[in-house]
Amino acid sequence: MTDQTQTTILPQLNKPAPDFKAVTTHGDRQLSDYLGKWLVLFSHPADFTPVCTTEFIAFAQNHDRFAALNTELLGLSIDSKYAHIAWVQSIRENFGVEVPFPIIEDLSMKVAHDYGMIQPGASDTSAVRATFIIDPEGILRAMVYYPMTNGRSIEEFLRLIEALQTSDAHKVATPEGWKRGEKVIVPPPATAQEADKRKEEGFEYTDWYFSKKDI
Repeated sequence: MTDQTQTTILPQLNKPAPDFKAVTTHGDRQLSDYLGKWLVLFSHPADFTPVCTTEFIAFAQNHDRFAALNTELLGLSIDSKYAHIAWVQSIRENFGVEVPFPIIEDLSMKVAHDYGMIQPGASDTSAVRATFIIDPEGILRAMVYYPMTNGRSIEEFLRLIEALQTSDAHKVATPEGWKRGEKVIVPPPATAQEADKRKEEGFEYTDWYFSKKDI
């Protein structure tokens, strides 16, 4: 008996994000349109669903905060652009919120499959709540998957983008729950000699491998 289960292939972190060209509620979009900016590409199971509606409202309400981080938003579901347009209008009329970002029409499921948004354990025809953070060079830097039943935390994506940008700018790591203004983690010393000197380097020293500093 032949196994008909389709294997889900996930994109890889720190590699080029899968390219796409798609129809959206704001006209055609492709990945290269976002070069020079950070991009949050996020999928949702379907239009006109309660959990997705709360997420879109939160993304829309925080659009300016993403923009301040040089970040664009791009939604996707396996619905037509006409369904997207009607849903956006419904959100405006019923919740008083304008959705300012494009939503991809992905009836062919090509973008969804290329990004591993289709999870057979959840659904063969709907995208799960997948979120991809792509940097200005088109490199996939983070991806987060949620089940269909539970909404995402938009605050966490804002926090993560700022942490990624801080790591890039200062060549540091950030600890659990890090927020702007908090200390960052200094890379561990590469040699025994450097480890011996770590106490003298003016960091908040805990052990040879664990030091923090302000930026």
